[in-house]
Amino acid sequence: MTTATAPHSLIRNGRYAAWLISDTAKGLASALFGFAIPLIALFVTNEPAQAGAISAVGMTIRTVTTVFGGVLADRHRRIVMMVMGSLVGVVLSVAFTVLALTDALTFVTLLIMEILLAARTGLFDIAGESALKEIVPDDAMGRAQAANQGRDAVLQLAGGPLGGVLLAAGAWLIGAAMAVCHLIAAVTAWMLQRSAAASTAPARSENGDESARRRGVDARRAGDTPDGPGFPDGAADDTRADAAASDTGLVAAAIAVGKPNALREVREGFGWLFSRVDLRGVLFVATIVNLGFSSALTTVIYALQQQGHTPLTIGLLATGAGVAMLVGALFAPLLVSRVRAGTVIIGGLAVSAIGVFALIPFHSPLLLTLVLAGIVLFIPAVNAALMGYFMVATPTEMLGRANSASAVLGMGAMPLAPLVAGIGLSLIGREATLIVGAVICAIAVLLAVSNSALRALPAESGWAAHAGQFAIR
Repeated sequence: MTTATAPHSLIRNGRYAAWLISDTAKGLASALFGFAIPLIALFVTNEPAQAGAISAVGMTIRTVTTVFGGVLADRHRRIVMMVMGSLVGVVLSVAFTVLALTDALTFVTLLIMEILLAARTGLFDIAGESALKEIVPDDAMGRAQAANQGRDAVLQLAGGPLGGVLLAAGAWLIGAAMAVCHLIAAVTAWMLQRSAAASTAPARSENGDESARRRGVDARRAGDTPDGPGFPDGAADDTRADAAASDTGLVAAAIAVGKPNALREVREGFGWLFSRVDLRGVLFVATIVNLGFSSALTTVIYALQQQGHTPLTIGLLATGAGVAMLVGALFAPLLVSRVRAGTVIIGGLAVSAIGVFALIPFHSPLLLTLVLAGIVLFIPAVNAALMGYFMVATPTEMLGRANSASAVLGMGAMPLAPLVAGIGLSLIGREATLIVGAVICAIAVLLAVSNSALRALPAESGWAAHAGQFAIR
């Protein structure tokens, strides 16, 4: 007689709590800087073009460094990289604070700070995202991602008001708050690493080096699905096995035998991602719908600015979206655990596409906010299903590079959104530009519906078994 296993409790998972605090603190620091830097640049230079150039350069640097951040996350212990990334953030935040206190913030210094902080994000944040697989089991990954979506909604709500209050008192306070956030992130990540080391040390001491080697090999097998690049039995390098065992027994230091080659490893990440039938279609759909939705939202914001509405009024859009996403994040865990992921994704995308069409006839900020809230209501559930299945389906030793590849695909279309909105408003007007955005979203929904691999994605409990069907043997 078999008994059902109780679902994993995230509330009782102290390591997940530590990871969430670290990641949230780091996210708040990024939100504060992202809010403040355009305003500080406008104040310092009084040139919108220069302020825009700073943001554009930062996005470019982040995209490029994210590619190599995935390689670093697969080469090294990810939780250690979380600590290092947060410490780098502390140093850069203190430097920004000093620049602000000494009235040394200029276009050049702001550009340098943007480049350095963007590079920090790209090189280190992928490791933090990938480390979640070491902490949360596969059957709870969807709920963990849903909780992360709720956290992101809170940061969206709090980042703007908090940043505005701090910036009103002085730009140096932004830097000081960032330094505190990164310090909290570093301390909690260090505690997470200590708990991992403590959990593996007794077993290693008791069973000896051979047991450590065996645990490292077993960890690779447990951490990846059969599609991951494994090692021949008895032929694995003992040093790499010990590295895997020392990193909470789950992170595999699985770098190809021979001299490491970053470009080759980047190609391996993209190649693996595109080879997975169950993932590549989903990611392309997500990229297309992001372009359509971002183009429509940017068009609405630009049009409101042209109509003479104040930044505070326009800010209601972000507030309404943040509240709706927070509400959506509350029931996202129920959806991902009980409803097929394919149904959640396709249904959520369809609601968003319909909502973008609904934006067209409305011009009032209040009505636009209500429609936007409806558009994003199911986004947390969609993201939880997409990201949760992605984490489960990706083998541990490939997770950093696969994460960076998917992030680059997602960010790759984002710079086109303001271009579509700006050119569209100038040439064909608000309504026609919104129609373009809505049509792009509709195309994404049609692609999702026609993708049999996406439609077949099960609920959270079936993700591991389903991913095994697409294993690359």
